[in-house]
Amino acid sequence: MAEIGQQHAGGVRFRPASGTAQAASTGFRVRLAELGFDRYVSESVSGEAVVFRLHDDVRREWLPDWDTLGIAARLNLDVAGNPADQEREIVLALLGGPAIFEFPSMAGFESALRVRCNIATAAARTALSFDTSKAERPLDYWTYVENCGFTLLPGKSMVEALRLTTQPEVSGTLYSFSCYRATEYVILLGLAMELATCNPPLLRRLEDQWRQCAIMSGRFHDVFLHEYGSMDVPLPLRYYVPGDRLWFRNPDERSADVTGFEGSWVFYHGGGLFTNFWKRDRPYTLESKCLEIFHWRDGYRCEPGGTAWMDEDIVAEHVLASLADPERKRDIMARMLRYRDPRGIYAEGGCIDTTREYPRRVCPGNPELILPDLDPVAAAK
Repeated sequence: MAEIGQQHAGGVRFRPASGTAQAASTGFRVRLAELGFDRYVSESVSGEAVVFRLHDDVRREWLPDWDTLGIAARLNLDVAGNPADQEREIVLALLGGPAIFEFPSMAGFESALRVRCNIATAAARTALSFDTSKAERPLDYWTYVENCGFTLLPGKSMVEALRLTTQPEVSGTLYSFSCYRATEYVILLGLAMELATCNPPLLRRLEDQWRQCAIMSGRFHDVFLHEYGSMDVPLPLRYYVPGDRLWFRNPDERSADVTGFEGSWVFYHGGGLFTNFWKRDRPYTLESKCLEIFHWRDGYRCEPGGTAWMDEDIVAEHVLASLADPERKRDIMARMLRYRDPRGIYAEGGCIDTTREYPRRVCPGNPELILPDLDPVAAAK
């Protein structure tokens, strides 16, 4: 998991339980050379732990003020079209950020890297229909069970089911989702793709779990994810690693009462872009996301005695007007590019959360993902 380093000294740390830190160090150096970064990275040893970090001068040039959003542009990386460049952005963000990401081995690092790539790529391919009141799934793969959500049908592959559900070029259909549930499906797909090659027994266990009962919401977070950063020690405003799940908060109290507009759950998929599940061909920049959330206050509608709703056409009109007015846009960004207020408070905070989330390790040998025990009676049915 990640921890915030002292004085923002983060990086990649290997602390193998078997005491084979030297082997991990050698393997990581080879990997850095393959990516072209070996001469830009320092290595320090403390006991059995080995920590790799970007040199300070390189970090200040490539990640000024811990800003990872410009890595691809500064280094001319094609993160959407070149898998090696996608890996380069992830590795640089890990090496040059304020958080320490710990791995037990090179195999554990490579597995976690593949999961991040899987999630970032799957998130960029995801296109759905926004709906907080109903949900749809391919009926050949899922069935709805009361109090358990959508469960996987017997004999069906989780990877195939998740791709069909989230990627319309596979299914030909846009299925209805809330943004939070959509992020769970993308994370599951990223993990299941990795498990299919690195840990098939755990994939079978995951599929068995979903045939019995889906893990959702807060329980999903607890079982599958690490959260790093905190309200007391927030992550930098522009620090994001491809594959991170994150939340933008709506700081306007009135429009935050509209169901589905309390905030927005997205992934950072690299190249300065965040997912837009509803208009996949228009991914968000940090600026466009902030502007949209700010103008939710202008799209708020509620007839006397009626249910509040959001006029998204009005929101879009206001966003375009702000984009055309540099002074207005600057004022809005100054308001929104602040850390969010604590839960239940609407004061001077902006829309930026203090934390990010990423999946637990699944590599054999030292996996962190521990699924709950299955109900033997239900599993036998």
